[in-house]
Amino acid sequence: MISSDRQHTLAAEATFEGIGLHTGEQAQLRILPGEANSGYVFVRTDLEGAPEIPAHVSNVSETRRGTTLKSGEATIHTTEHVLAALYALGIDNARLELDGPEVPILDGSALPFMEGLESAGSTALDAPRRFFKVRKNLSFRTDDGVEMLIVPLEEDEFKATVMVDYNSPVLGTQHARLENLESFKEDIASCRTFVFLKEVASLAEQGLIKGGDVDNAVVLAERAYSEAELKDIAQTLGRDTLSESAEHPGVVSTSDLRFDNEPARHKLLDIVGDLALTGRFIQGHVLAARPGHAANVAFAKELAKAIKDQEDLPDFRTDRPSLMDINDITAMLPHRYPFLLVDRIMDMDDHSITGVKNVTMNEPFFQGHFPNNPVMPGVLQVEAMAQVGGIFALSTVEDPENYSTYFMKIDGVKFKQKVLPGDTVVFYLTLISPIRRGLVNMKGRAYVRGELVSEAEMLAQIVRDRAPKEDS
Repeated sequence: MISSDRQHTLAAEATFEGIGLHTGEQAQLRILPGEANSGYVFVRTDLEGAPEIPAHVSNVSETRRGTTLKSGEATIHTTEHVLAALYALGIDNARLELDGPEVPILDGSALPFMEGLESAGSTALDAPRRFFKVRKNLSFRTDDGVEMLIVPLEEDEFKATVMVDYNSPVLGTQHARLENLESFKEDIASCRTFVFLKEVASLAEQGLIKGGDVDNAVVLAERAYSEAELKDIAQTLGRDTLSESAEHPGVVSTSDLRFDNEPARHKLLDIVGDLALTGRFIQGHVLAARPGHAANVAFAKELAKAIKDQEDLPDFRTDRPSLMDINDITAMLPHRYPFLLVDRIMDMDDHSITGVKNVTMNEPFFQGHFPNNPVMPGVLQVEAMAQVGGIFALSTVEDPENYSTYFMKIDGVKFKQKVLPGDTVVFYLTLISPIRRGLVNMKGRAYVRGELVSEAEMLAQIVRDRAPKEDS
């Protein structure tokens, strides 16, 4: 379902009840269908006015032992597990109504959420799915040794690899890998949150893990503990005693590990839930060393910035089928040799168009511009840009072959780099304002190898020819 080009939401309501890991408060979470392009939206139904908190990285307020979202005075704690489940199932939009401050921890994993959401089912919406295709490496690191990197993939998939190397004979160094979101349920979803025994008392003193127990978390003894010590720690969890697993020494839990590397797999689960806050299905490979919620969120903010920057860029790939080839272009534009300066149209939608010009030494203008120093004239770069815009404008009329476009104004022309023989120029034009009375106002940019070489704002008018054009 993740590969679908259409957004999805739930087909029915899914309900979950339980205690919050850190607040210790009982709450009910109702997950309802969401409208197209709404994303994930939490709603505090127990507060006056039922305030909404969009699940976006810009709304993260705290990352101690979980990811907390805040909008105004309303907060939602421990959002990562349910968001990971929604994201892995390919649900783009959902309304999460919660009657308390924290998402129920359930068994400490994402599996109960996935099972409940699968039972509710999903349905496609009439809106395109929002992806983020990673096109270049993006890295992040902290002073305390956390390293995160995302790299491009040839296939349109999300992959993740995690390494944790706690200085502990129990945990040691562990690795986990997710090949794609479709395998998330089987390989990652059931892995529970974990904590070291040495942290339990400190977390309790900070007002956290009020709802924590060995039933909803994997508790790890990083050293040998005496019975007296275990009894004291058990009391902080509201239990009489604690004991280690027979199969996995150092693991204190009512059930054994679900995987030998369950802690590393849970770290990967958290990454998926935190990256869901970008609001996009990411196509790339995440590699993380020693990650935690603070680093995950900081990395998600870097990704959100890259997403915003990239959304204002064209798809630079030219090794893919054209939307329009040269025959389609000549059927629409009146330009001919030596003044036809567009070879292909790659993409076009209601507000933008992407065209390509392959520059070769055979261009006639190189004879005089300049001998022994061939440079494509800036004025012809603007002309090529305008021809791409002309195709966009003419595509809005029923019989484009009987119309022409004429320049009325050019503003903000800038030339950043030279265009040389052998370059492939990608022209990307976007509407500045809606087309009215045949007036088309567009912002144009030209790129070579992903770098901006020229830009301009152009105003043109579509004019019907007095007589139909003859075929050339």
